[in-house]
Amino acid sequence: MRLTKFGHACVRLEDGDRRLVIDPGTYTEPEALTGADAVLVTHEHGDHADVDQLEQACRSNPSLTVHGPAAWAESVRARLGDGVVGVQEGATFEAAGFGVAAVGGQHAEIIDGLPGCPNLGYVVEGVYHPGDSYFVPQQSVAALLVPASGPWARHREGIEFVRAIKPARAFPIHDALFSELGCRNFDAWLDEEAPDYERIPLGHSVDL
Repeated sequence: MRLTKFGHACVRLEDGDRRLVIDPGTYTEPEALTGADAVLVTHEHGDHADVDQLEQACRSNPSLTVHGPAAWAESVRARLGDGVVGVQEGATFEAAGFGVAAVGGQHAEIIDGLPGCPNLGYVVEGVYHPGDSYFVPQQSVAALLVPASGPWARHREGIEFVRAIKPARAFPIHDALFSELGCRNFDAWLDEEAPDYERIPLGHSVDL
């Protein structure tokens, strides 16, 4: 399986003719969706779900399926069409031929219970994208995508997240608002927390 890092929280998984994109948002390059068979959306925020880009992708590829939290899926169905699939916490399903487990359920709190919206993490054949949360799943995780920056995020929680899951490999995501210095600082803290921790440059790939 090959994992490609795109802007902010977006990654693309490819294995043979299977092509799955997770969280193409407003900071994501449009080419992330080129040739995709399915999309997973963790939650409704624009930096994870650019509905304009998704609408264009659905028009270009009518067979494209877009999976996301049930309320969000219903809210965008008029724009994205019948390929939108609502997902509940605990569901297991296939997307682009990959086995997916939906875990978690809530966005990490910023303050005063906000933003208070649903957030699903996805474990895709051992690769875990948590969206905007530090939820620790029961499923085995070989490759963990670690949120690095955000109004809800802290270095300490990122470190504890990696320690709780104990993945063989870890890669930072959710980092569009970080400066180069901020990325280096985060990486210095996380570097010793997984056997193989690596920052993937934008548009570059690693084999899993």
